[in-house]
Amino acid sequence: MDRRSVLGLMAVSVVAACAPSRAKGRSVETITYGDDPSQLAELTRARGQASKGVVVVIHGGFWRSTYDLSLGRPLAADLAAHGWDAYNLEYRRVGNGGGWPATFEDVSAGIDALAAIDGLNTSTVITLGHSAGGHLAVLAAGRTDAAVPVTAAISQAGVLDLRAAIDDNLGSGAVNAFLAGAPIGPADPTSQTPLDVPVRCVHGEDDDTVPVSQSVSYVDRAKRAGADAEIVRVEGDHFVVIDPSSQAWVRTLEILEAL
Repeated sequence: MDRRSVLGLMAVSVVAACAPSRAKGRSVETITYGDDPSQLAELTRARGQASKGVVVVIHGGFWRSTYDLSLGRPLAADLAAHGWDAYNLEYRRVGNGGGWPATFEDVSAGIDALAAIDGLNTSTVITLGHSAGGHLAVLAAGRTDAAVPVTAAISQAGVLDLRAAIDDNLGSGAVNAFLAGAPIGPADPTSQTPLDVPVRCVHGEDDDTVPVSQSVSYVDRAKRAGADAEIVRVEGDHFVVIDPSSQAWVRTLEILEAL
């Protein structure tokens, strides 16, 4: 089946699956992009103004099913208040059918589902991922066969150097559990440089869950390859970057505007 046919079928399924709900006075649409319960996203549209584009929020949790898209809801609400259509993406994770490559296939399919949603400005699509979500956000920015191309990526304390993460036993073996014996190369953002789109790595100086060296390693390698990549160091720990009341988040909003 060609891509046009696939998108046509997707349009039917996505429109049928849009289920408006209310969250803090704001309409949230549930979008399904597959049959699995985890193949869904929550779309919160820009409030009171024309949208600046779409921000795909990808939650973290070391790719484990213990964690879900509820982690991204505060960011999605704030993004909508600042003029962005926020697409809070769920995906299969280790423990509920995910792992490599299924998890990344879900993220890719979820982003491509944006093509079938009416009223979105997909000329700007920025992936914004925290921790393991940062890993997925940067990988998604490198897809060359995307129906909806990513125009920039922001990694928030992302796991971007998988070999170093294994050596440092980040998440108590989380990378090995995610890969489950698959080759590391295709899943490792450091091996995918240079990307054709900008990457910004926002990372807390005091992060002891995913050390700032993860972002340093990625940005150094990307820059040597000629990529547009920068690290933005902020005060705080692993979670300050997903706190909408923090200065780290204010800085992230500024980065979004610049991108």
